[in-house]
Amino acid sequence: MIGMDDGPKAPPTLHDVAREAGVSIATASRALNGSSRNVRSENASRVRAAAAKLDYEPHLSAQAIAKGSTRTVALVVRDVADPYFSSIAAGVTQAAQECRLIVTMAVAGGSPERELEIVRTLRGRRPRVIIVAGSRVDGSGTRGTLVEELTEYRTAGGRVVLISQRDLPFGTVTIDNRGGAERLARALLAAGYRRFAVLHAQERIRTSRERHDGFLAGLRHAGVPEPLAIETGFTRAGGYEAARRLVERGVADVEAVFAVNDVMAIGAMTGLRDAGIVPGRDIGVAGFDDIDAAVDVVPALTTVAVPLREAGLTAMRLALSDEETADHSLPTNVVLRESTPPRPPT
Repeated sequence: MIGMDDGPKAPPTLHDVAREAGVSIATASRALNGSSRNVRSENASRVRAAAAKLDYEPHLSAQAIAKGSTRTVALVVRDVADPYFSSIAAGVTQAAQECRLIVTMAVAGGSPERELEIVRTLRGRRPRVIIVAGSRVDGSGTRGTLVEELTEYRTAGGRVVLISQRDLPFGTVTIDNRGGAERLARALLAAGYRRFAVLHAQERIRTSRERHDGFLAGLRHAGVPEPLAIETGFTRAGGYEAARRLVERGVADVEAVFAVNDVMAIGAMTGLRDAGIVPGRDIGVAGFDDIDAAVDVVPALTTVAVPLREAGLTAMRLALSDEETADHSLPTNVVLRESTPPRPPT
């Protein structure tokens, strides 16, 4: 018979040592990593005794971070092939180069579990800064552990900044998703559109939900029908698949499609065109982000412009500033293009 505790035990963490010694994580870290900041001798003794009791081995990387010897920045993104994240990475890289730092990148693939695994691995790679970019995912069981891992890393001298929603207790660069989508809805109403379909991702993906909710808010008092909502993947392929489903349902009662990001919108345009429906002539299409490809497709895509490169620049500069734990909100603005031409009055 195999006992319940035959498997390998998780190694003790700095949090465990601090709890055993009855001190804060910051005090435990300073006592163990050789920081020049003072620790009372009795506290240091308790920390060392707790570490010995728990068989805790400090990360060499944490000590290196505390002593400022690392020159790398770790950027964690959802999908490196997505222009949204490559634009953010360009901004991070530009700001890092100004400080003679090197940027490494890891891809979480939209998985909170993978994101946590990456952060744990990165702590052993000695980055000076960890930047996590991408929508927070509601209902994830990893949130508490992720906060602990990043807190221990920061306590050891590392810097943490998010490009996301204000969800974790670290400095965050936020984007006005809801406001941008609300303004887009009003602009489309002003252009004569009244009947809409919305292509969105899973409800637990907060960026998608904020943009969907904002679009609905912009329509709320216009006296128009409730938009048709189609859930799909947060990708170009997801947009294509949703457009095909829309075509199968019938588009006679839909004047414009809003996809919650540009890659979904571009996929939807292809799906519509493959079904013989011409975007910009037979139906309007709009997205969100204003990636470079938004002006390359035909017709050029109406969207909400997000300063993605500026988001990366701001996150990197925030990480290296004395205001690392502050929040910065970046504005968005509507860009009307040929994919949503004005409709004639009815």
